[in-house]
Amino acid sequence: MGISGKGRTVGVPRGLLRFLVLKMISEKPMSGAEIVEEIEKQTGSWKPSPGSIYPLLASLHKKGFTKELPKDELGFKRYSFTEEGNRFLEKQIAFGQDFIKKIEFLAPMLVGGFSPEENNEKFRGLKETAKKVIKSFIFLRRNLDRVSERDAKELAEILKDCSTKLEKIIQRLEDKN
Repeated sequence: MGISGKGRTVGVPRGLLRFLVLKMISEKPMSGAEIVEEIEKQTGSWKPSPGSIYPLLASLHKKGFTKELPKDELGFKRYSFTEEGNRFLEKQIAFGQDFIKKIEFLAPMLVGGFSPEENNEKFRGLKETAKKVIKSFIFLRRNLDRVSERDAKELAEILKDCSTKLEKIIQRLEDKN
């Protein structure tokens, strides 16, 4: 997901790991190893290092956001949330929602920075199509309660087909190198 450098993974937004750890522990008590495993499972590629997870868990505990549970029979130390942790997570979620609103506003304009058609006839219309896709995702996120199971399955198939086709093109380009 990112390239490691200077103590943190490049490409992973600052604070994302803390938010993911807080969110996971809020759902159920977890150990550091379980958190690493779950993040890797959810992202499919990013596996935070123990050197980033364990100091973060220690910091959250020191600030009173988590409490240590007794070690289980396998020797795992799990962490659970405190009331202070819940309040902190609520603040983080509110901050994240505000950030998402700002990104939603900017996302179509950011796609404008990806404008290969200005330099090459082969890409004519790509920017407008990309903007439409982003606007569609923004609409869907805002209207999740209106998306039926059938709609969700159809969206999943469309995205799977699209990603498969993109990956084939990327593989062809990589094979040319």
